[in-house]
Amino acid sequence: MRSTPVIALSILTGIALGAALVEALHAQGKPQAYVVGEISVTDPEGFAKEFSPLARKALGEAPGYRALVLGGKTVAIEGPAPKTRVVINVFDNLDAAVQAYNSADFKSREENRRQICDFPYLCCRRPIAG
Repeated sequence: MRSTPVIALSILTGIALGAALVEALHAQGKPQAYVVGEISVTDPEGFAKEFSPLARKALGEAPGYRALVLGGKTVAIEGPAPKTRVVINVFDNLDAAVQAYNSADFKSREENRRQICDFPYLCCRRPIAG
């Protein structure tokens, strides 16, 4: 007859531990997001003086922004290497990355950017597990 309180206590303990684990997983936050771009620069001087510093300033206001790669040498592991400048930026999360590239400060340079360079870019987030 004493097994009923033990079972009830075990169930309550399991529920409490489960709730604590769920709370801990939510506390980890959203995974980081990476923006990868291949920039074709048509006006190197304009890019260096007019676009790049202002773009980095605008993006720098986003949560967790860090520039991981800003041009430099690109080596192909398989297939041809891109003939463009490669940029990789990291943000605290996917929402922060999208918000940074859609910000008024970044978009204000849009018309000027199209005359200086062209770049497709994509954003991806780090998986939560693994």
